[in-house]
Amino acid sequence: QVQLVESGGGLVQAGGSLRLSCATSGRTFSSYAMGWFRQAPGKDREFVAAINRSGGITYYADSVKGRFTISRDNAKNTVYLQANNLKPEDTAVYYCAARFQDYALGSGPYDYWGQGTQVTVSS
Repeated sequence: QVQLVESGGGLVQAGGSLRLSCATSGRTFSSYAMGWFRQAPGKDREFVAAINRSGGITYYADSVKGRFTISRDNAKNTVYLQANNLKPEDTAVYYCAARFQDYALGSGPYDYWGQGTQVTVSS
C-alpha cells in the first residue's frame, strides 16, 4: 500500500509555470512507476505523463510534450511535474498515481491514486 499526496497547484497566468509534487509514504517508492493524470470539469480523466521506476524512461501525452517534464527523486520518495508555458486548457485537477507495472507507461491501469491538486490557468 502506498499513499500519495499532491501539492504545488494554484492559479497562474497563461505562459506561466508551476511545479507539482507528489510525496509518497512507505519505503518502496522505487518499486513503482509513477504517473500524472488530470481531469477538467465535465471531462474524463486523461493521462499526462509517466516515469519508470528508475527515472530513466518517461512518456508524455502529445498535448503536453515539450512543455511538461516529469521527474522523480527516489531518495525523497517524490515525483514531480514541471509544467511550463501553461495554457488555459491545462486547467484541471492533477492527480499522481503509482503502479508496479514498469512498461507501457502511457496505458493501463494504475493501482494507487492521490487526492489531486487544482491547477487553474487564466487567459
